[in-house]
Amino acid sequence: MSYDNTCKYLAENYPGDFARWLLSIDTKDIQNTTHRYRVIRLWEEDPTPLLANPALLPLATLAKADSPRDLLTQVAAAVDMIEETDQRQNISACVQVLAGLRFEKNLIQQLFTEEIMQESVIYQDILQKGEERGKKQEALQLILRLLTRRFTAIGSEIEQQIRTLSITQLEDLAEALLDFNSQNDLVNYLQNISLPQANQQE
Repeated sequence: MSYDNTCKYLAENYPGDFARWLLSIDTKDIQNTTHRYRVIRLWEEDPTPLLANPALLPLATLAKADSPRDLLTQVAAAVDMIEETDQRQNISACVQVLAGLRFEKNLIQQLFTEEIMQESVIYQDILQKGEERGKKQEALQLILRLLTRRFTAIGSEIEQQIRTLSITQLEDLAEALLDFNSQNDLVNYLQNISLPQANQQE
C-alpha cells in the first residue's frame, strides 16, 4: 500500500526528525535504547510540531484541526518553502499521498502543482509499478485470447499458471505460441519455464 511505503520512506530518510518528535529529545543524547510501542492517533495530535519540521509535513495533513482545509493550505505553504528541490519534490509527493486519506483529490491538486509531484522519486516509483502492472495485464489478456482462439479453450490450471508469469515470460510465450500445434505444446512449454525456477529455489 502506498501509505505504508510513504511512512517507511519518511522514517528511513528522516529518522532523527521522527525520534525528536516522538521522544522529545535530541537523538544524540540516546545512549541505550528501550523499545516500547504506543499507538499515535495523528488525528488527535497538535499539527504545530509537525508543521515546524519539513520531514514531518506529510503527517501534519492528518493532524487535529478545526479547519482541515486551512491545515492543508499551511502544509502546502511549508512545502513550497523547502529550498532543496529534491527534498521539496519528495516531501510534496509524501504529503499528497497521505493527504489523500483525508482530502478530496481536487483540493490536493489545487494546492500542489502536478509538476513537482511528477519529479518525485516516490511518484516515479508508484507510476512505474502501475505501468508494469498495466503492461502485464495487457500482455496476459492478449495471450489468453490468442490461446483460446487457437485451442478453443484452455484449462483453469493452465490459465492460472500463465497468470503467474512475469512480463518477459509472457512476451516469450507470445512468440512461442505461434509454433504450438496442440495444447500439449503449451503444457510442455509451461513445464520447461517452471523447471528452471524450481531448480533455483532448491
